[in-house]
Amino acid sequence: MNNNFGIHPNLKLRHIRAILAIADTGSLSKVARAQGITQPALSRTLAEAETLLGATLFRRENRRMVLTEQGALFRQHAALAIQSLETAAASLRPGAAAGRLMVGVLPTAATRLFPRIALRLRDLAPDLLLTVTTGPHSYLTGLLRDGALDLMIGRLPGAREMTGLAFEHLYDEEIALVARHGHPFAKDPRRALSQCPVILPPEGAIIRAPVDDYLVSLGLAGLRPACETVALPLARGLLLGSDAVWFISRGVVAEDIERGELVRVPTDARYLSGAVGLTRRQAGPAHPAIDLLAQLARDGVKAGDWL
Repeated sequence: MNNNFGIHPNLKLRHIRAILAIADTGSLSKVARAQGITQPALSRTLAEAETLLGATLFRRENRRMVLTEQGALFRQHAALAIQSLETAAASLRPGAAAGRLMVGVLPTAATRLFPRIALRLRDLAPDLLLTVTTGPHSYLTGLLRDGALDLMIGRLPGAREMTGLAFEHLYDEEIALVARHGHPFAKDPRRALSQCPVILPPEGAIIRAPVDDYLVSLGLAGLRPACETVALPLARGLLLGSDAVWFISRGVVAEDIERGELVRVPTDARYLSGAVGLTRRQAGPAHPAIDLLAQLARDGVKAGDWL
């Protein structure tokens, strides 16, 4: 058998699961404890896997195990392969529960990125029940911490909300100032904000602080909004029916802008950008579907699905 271009016959599932677990936690000791083995035994398993694959998968950085470029590529395909194997095994037990994945989705990812992820997840794991919850950032973060959600996708939580949680950065996204097509001040943000109704994100929304900072930079501190919302259907109706302008994450209105219904009013992006990614519990249980969805999100960002 020629294995120069295939899987070495001595590479086992335990090797692959160990690699994926180390990639998820960045820690040999945590994975060893979770699997009930010693850290030297896990190190030997990793060394065996790297020898069989003929590649170095991890490097050490500040006591963490970080994937190399080859390791990241292997992880991408291995996670999908493990999920496919588990789906295949489940298909032999028609009466068995397929499982449920509970995801919190914030507005910035709900319009474009997440629907595409969900469709791909459906193709790869058709028996998995995906339950999606939307709502304010603080509400979803609370559900995640309490175990009512397995994963959250959206803006980086504030520092005070990150206790017990881990964030994986996917991309940076601007907060856009938008108005209807044909707005008289579409190229003049100062006049638009000082002379027209302004819709702001609600107090407490993760994007409100940078918007307030931007308004201060224009000398508009304390501006009284006509409305506060991040709800697209409501804000779209207000924008299309008036000269109102709205601060919102670009992803929420990307398709409206592409259709030409809304336009972006130019702003200083130094104030109006932030990290978007995946948030999960640091001590959350192992869940192959979480890993699969996370990998699909990474793949989607690389493919530009969020643009």
